[in-house]
This record gives sequence, structure tokens and C-alpha cells, in this order.
Amino acid sequence: MTSLLILLDLPEKVRRRYYDHLRAKFPEVNIHMVDHHSKVGPYIGSADILLTFGPMMADHVLKDATKLKWIQALGTGVDGIVDQPSLRDDILITSVHGIHGAAVSEAAIMLMLALSRELPRVVRNQDRHKWDRFPARLLKDKTVGIFGVGAIAEELAPKCKAFGMTVVGISSTKREVAGFDRMYGRDELEPAVREVDYLVLLTPYSPATRGIVGAKTFSALKPTSYLVNLARGGVVDEEALIKALQQGQIAGAALDVFNHEPLPVDHPFWTMENVLITPHLGGFYDTYPAYALPVVEENLRRFLAGDTKNMINVVKR
Repeated sequence: MTSLLILLDLPEKVRRRYYDHLRAKFPEVNIHMVDHHSKVGPYIGSADILLTFGPMMADHVLKDATKLKWIQALGTGVDGIVDQPSLRDDILITSVHGIHGAAVSEAAIMLMLALSRELPRVVRNQDRHKWDRFPARLLKDKTVGIFGVGAIAEELAPKCKAFGMTVVGISSTKREVAGFDRMYGRDELEPAVREVDYLVLLTPYSPATRGIVGAKTFSALKPTSYLVNLARGGVVDEEALIKALQQGQIAGAALDVFNHEPLPVDHPFWTMENVLITPHLGGFYDTYPAYALPVVEENLRRFLAGDTKNMINVVKR
């Protein structure tokens, strides 16, 4: 009997949607679910399939997964999975690429507005019962640089244009994309960011992008510019960012992702007044399972039928 282990550190109601749906659709599959990688012990040794998110993984899961044949990642990115030392070459990995455009692009707009309107300052003043009026900055007539031009960026660019912004793209491959006014190559990052008021990070995390946004980038940005990171924490040199924020090299940052998650309670970001923190919420939305489950369901059907060559969103390693 095929065995599937669901490893999801999510609210119970959300986890149950995956578990109940797959139990109903695949009664012939033995399905177990845990809410933390420390609890996989009784099930991982017999699991043929693992359903999880990369940030919820740990190497011991793969080390003990002696029968594992396939990992279905519930995110677009597969870091946290493909970079684990114990991942065997024969394990198939698939993702749910293509369902994050609306959520992450809306998050980018929300964070840019929150920075331009100094929303953290407003909330702090509300807590203090303090009446403090100040002029807001507009998105209109500003320039946004989007680093990482894929499906999400293609949804974000028209939204930015609707606010009257100039949209600049920074990509590993320069090409014309609807909604973008100009396009730069990844090797032109510093020249590209000199003109931007908001730098939005959407680029995938890889050895090529590890720490790519660092001291040189922050020096090239204007002192009035903001950083919005909705990509992965590892894309940014966090020490360089802290220094840039403290020294006024940039005006502020909105950060959804971090090198270490959850963000340690003593991390400097928590107490910096020019930083807005969201706990990896960019692509986490109320109807996510409704979009992810059809991909999971179709891949599970094909896996059970032995049709692994035609599974959806197979990750090339």
C-alpha cells in the first residue's frame, strides 16, 4: 500500500483541508499527517510520498526516509528540500508553480503602500493614543524595480502601472515583458537600482542569487528608496541591510522572508522603526489549498499509475 506523509506546520483548519481532500480522493493510499518535522518518526520510514513546504523541512526527515520516492512541494521554491544533504538523487520533486501571482503581487502593493504611508508609525501612534499628522509619499510617478521577472512579476507590473508608476525589470534573461518600461540584466543590478524608489525582490533563491542584494546594492539605491523582499531571505545580505538601514543609506524595508525562520526574537529587525515585518505571508492566502490541491491530486494520480514522466511541475536538479 502506498504511504503518504503530510508534513505541514500550518493552522489545523488549513492542514485538514489537504488531509481530508486526499483521504476522500485516494482511499487506497495510507495517509498520515504531522505538524512539525520532529514528529515524523513513526511514519517517515514507510513513506513513499512526502507533501510539505521547503521551510518546514529538516535533513533528518530525508535521512530517515529510506522508501521515499517523491516529494510534492506546496510552494514554488524548493529550497529547504533540494539543498538538504540527505536528499537522494532518485527522489522525484514537484512543485505548485504558478499559483502565487495574485497573492504575492497584492502583498507587494500592500507593502509599498505601507512604507510610503508610514503605516508602522501610524500604528505605533495609535497604540500611544498620539495624534500625529504628516504628509504621505505617493506611489504615483515613482519608479519600482522588480528583481526577478517571472509569473508573479508579470502580475505585479500592471498593478504598479495602475498606480502611475514606472516599472523596471531586472532579470537573468533580458526580454520584453508587458507592463515593463525597461529591462536590465541581473549583472546590471547596481546601475538598474540607481533610479528606483522601491526595489521589490521576487527572484528565486539559488547559489547564483545567494546574498546578491548586499552592500553594493544598498550603496547604489537612493537614500529615499525602500526595499521589499518577497523572494527568499537568502537573497539579501542581512548584515549589510541592517547597516544600510542604520546609516540611512535607504529609507526603510518591508521584509516577508528571512535567513532564519521564524525570525529569532532577538533579531535587530524587530526593533528597527524603519522596518516592516510580515511572517512569510506573501504567498499564504485563504484559498491556497483550492489552487494547490488540483496539482497535488493530478500528480498523485499519475504517480500511482506509474506515469512519473508526465507529472506536473517536475523540478530539474
